[in-house]
Amino acid sequence: MKPVFAAYAAGISFAVGLALAGMTHPSKIIGFLDVFGSWDPSLAFVMAGAVGVHFGLLRLILRRKAPLFRPQFVIPSRRDVDAPLLVGAALFGIGWGASGFCPGPAIVSVPGGGSAALTFTAAMFGGMILHEAYQRALTRRLPPTPVANDGGTSAPEPS
Repeated sequence: MKPVFAAYAAGISFAVGLALAGMTHPSKIIGFLDVFGSWDPSLAFVMAGAVGVHFGLLRLILRRKAPLFRPQFVIPSRRDVDAPLLVGAALFGIGWGASGFCPGPAIVSVPGGGSAALTFTAAMFGGMILHEAYQRALTRRLPPTPVANDGGTSAPEPS
């Protein structure tokens, strides 16, 4: 029950932060991305604050022997840039710039019932379903290949 409560509390905290930062308003996002028009730089401060909090807390958290609700930390070990990463990043950027929503703020905005948030979220879930179907079809056609350790590694022991 504790992991579920912690996930719920983190989700609520994230949603409140998105709302307070104005990231649930597409016009705020479009204004930030419009660097050659009426640019609104305020989200740069939100991003800088988020990076600062992450930078400090990550180092503090990794000093622990394990996370609160798992036996060990799992830290991704992959560092390569491949075509799926680039295509995904491009699609994310196009969707964000065209709609003013990214996944978190769109989901937070759905209870308000706005058609833009509902449309974006439905399209996002539709895209996820199509991607999953594509991946399954692709893996059925290709012969199995050896896979490197790309799932993650344990966090280094704190010194």
